[in-house]
Amino acid sequence: MPLHPAIQDGRAVVITGGASGIGLAAAKRFAGLGMKIAIADLDDSALASAAAAIADAATDGEVEVVTVQCDVSQMDQVQSLKARAYEAFGDVAVLMNNAGTGSGGGPFDHYDRWQRVIGANLWGVINGVHAFAQSMIDQGNDAMIVNTGSKQGITCPPGDTAYNVSKAGVKVLSEGLQHTLRTTVGCKVTAHLLVPGWVHTGLTAASGSPKADGAWWPDQVMDVMFEATGRGDFYIICPDNDVTSEVDSKRIQWAANDIAENRPPLSRWHPDYADAFAEFLKS
Repeated sequence: MPLHPAIQDGRAVVITGGASGIGLAAAKRFAGLGMKIAIADLDDSALASAAAAIADAATDGEVEVVTVQCDVSQMDQVQSLKARAYEAFGDVAVLMNNAGTGSGGGPFDHYDRWQRVIGANLWGVINGVHAFAQSMIDQGNDAMIVNTGSKQGITCPPGDTAYNVSKAGVKVLSEGLQHTLRTTVGCKVTAHLLVPGWVHTGLTAASGSPKADGAWWPDQVMDVMFEATGRGDFYIICPDNDVTSEVDSKRIQWAANDIAENRPPLSRWHPDYADAFAEFLKS
């Protein structure tokens, strides 16, 4: 399997939300390929545990790991993360803007939770892109930026509107970023939107609860991410044990057609369109 050209032994990776879940799985995978790792998260003790796990995953247990306590919603802290990474490594091959949180709110409730979710999920990615992108371009070598989105930012199911808005923003930002990178003369940085399915992480499962049959492990997401970035894909839409790639595509197409066909928004969940959506899935 070919890898993205940025993934090279001895080069460095920066991962926010790197102390658990998808971020930690990514850090361990990159470390196993001989890369240096900087992980950022909110909790110092979680960072220390993650650093040990990353070392265990590295070839011969030898890896350079930098841990940085960082609230990604705060630009000054993200700038400090960048400074620490460049001080340690002198070069950043891969940036994963992965930190995130859930449990936001509906369109007009839980304003405080809206602030928290938008701060981490959207401003965290904006801050990461603003802090790192130009420096990665200026390096003049192969590099990539991976932003973690969500299917909820594409199909926007009713329930947690704040989370949907944050992840829809990540999608739009990432699309604009990739367009800018590919039209910048001499730029060797690519952008990618990672869209996991149902994954067993601390964000999606109660602490200590067993993995649901329908969920994937974070390592399975990494399998898809490494294969897709190796092909040069921008959209990395991951299935899971409940939802196939074909069903994902149908759901995304239906959501887009709400606009094209002037249907009510979120018609997939509208009783008047239940039969039509069921037929669309079968077609």
